[in-house]
Amino acid sequence: MKTLDEVLKNNLIGLHYGNRVLLPFKVDILKAVIESEIITDFSSTKKGASYCITDGFTEIYFYDYKILSEVVTEHEKIKLVIVEKGKDIFDFANHRKIALHVDDKHKLLISEINEDTLFIE
Repeated sequence: MKTLDEVLKNNLIGLHYGNRVLLPFKVDILKAVIESEIITDFSSTKKGASYCITDGFTEIYFYDYKILSEVVTEHEKIKLVIVEKGKDIFDFANHRKIALHVDDKHKLLISEINEDTLFIE
């Protein structure tokens, strides 16, 4: 199993297919921002988003978008607030902000959001 730090350090990619995103690490998702929509409820399978943690990755479905690559353009990103699986979700020091850039050929580029990047709280 890869950690977020390993993925960031080695510039590893995730994947995207339609409205589905695959992250190569295990995380709980606290918040997702896509376009101007802020998603904090991941319990529905009809609206917003849901996610599932498997043996070696995290899978996210964005139900309000049919094909992410048509919505998340070159200058936009999907932003997430996450906590790696196994870390204390109630400790704010464990909350990490990442950006997902939808790239060609189903590649998903992953980067950490620094303090200079605008992030809707």
